Amino acid sequence: MVAPNTFLPDEAATLALGRTLARCLEPGLIVYLRGELGAGKTTLVRGILRGLGHEGPVRSPTYALVELYAVSRLDLHHFDFYRFHDPREWIDAGFRESFNGQSVSLIEWPERAEGSVPPADVEIALQASGSGRSASFTHNSVRGQKCITCLAARCPTSSSDS
Repeated sequence: MVAPNTFLPDEAATLALGRTLARCLEPGLIVYLRGELGAGKTTLVRGILRGLGHEGPVRSPTYALVELYAVSRLDLHHFDFYRFHDPREWIDAGFRESFNGQSVSLIEWPERAEGSVPPADVEIALQASGSGRSASFTHNSVRGQKCITCLAARCPTSSSDS
């Protein structure tokens, strides 16, 4: 069961969580990925993409701002707003069309575009915890609740970190 604070002891566990999460994504879902630099956000996205069948490289979109993937049954947009200094930069970048109800949007550093980027259905916060990291999950919509419920049902051995 996905616990409110799921401990991920290593990179392999983060990738496995991403592969499991991939099976719970549906078109139009917006997922915020929160955490400091090096917390594992892009590693989680890599796991999601592997779970969807993507075999090529998975780049952090820090400089490109977005990486687009047409995989499996989904169009996936991986955003990284780390370099934004003002939320209006999101509008200037022309990303409004990307949020069309058809694509899954995975957004790193969403707070850098706060007020411009659409609200999240699911928020995943990653942070260093002992020798690994912890992941916590929140839903902000019925669609988000459905995703987290699916994830909880598919995660065989998640444990809570105290």
